[in-house]
Amino acid sequence: MRQLYIKQKVFSLSGKFSVKDEQENEVYFVEGSFLQIPKTFSITDSARKEVAVITKKTFSFLPTFFVEVSGQETVTIKKHFSFLKSRYSIDAVDMEVRGNWWDMNFEVYQNGEVIGSVRKKWFTWGDSYQLQIENEETEPLLVSLVVAIDCAKADQAAAAPAPG
Repeated sequence: MRQLYIKQKVFSLSGKFSVKDEQENEVYFVEGSFLQIPKTFSITDSARKEVAVITKKTFSFLPTFFVEVSGQETVTIKKHFSFLKSRYSIDAVDMEVRGNWWDMNFEVYQNGEVIGSVRKKWFTWGDSYQLQIENEETEPLLVSLVVAIDCAKADQAAAAPAPG
């Protein structure tokens, strides 16, 4: 079992941040495209080899995010039309997300077994998440899932009307 920590840099225009282990070593790097269509986030390992890409679908009525891990599309996060509250769904190959993933408090199951869990860390500057990984083979997928959910949340916040 391994624990990783994701803390975004609060004022980064391009969406640059790193994922660290328990000893605060940088394990993954996340970099968003700046002023590029479609908006993408590239996730690289410590050797700077790309392990995943998150792409926001352009020109769609409702936001949709695609996650590719090792060149295979594995997760889709879609917003659904709703009058009262934003509703999103996560479609993933052989995976299920259980819990309150919108508040970053959930478990990820593959073939009925927990492969990871995410907990939001409160009272921090910017969003910070603790990711517990049961199987290291699924690490890039789980990191990508957390980043993709966070992208969807940031997109939702940007689209919300300012309080006035």
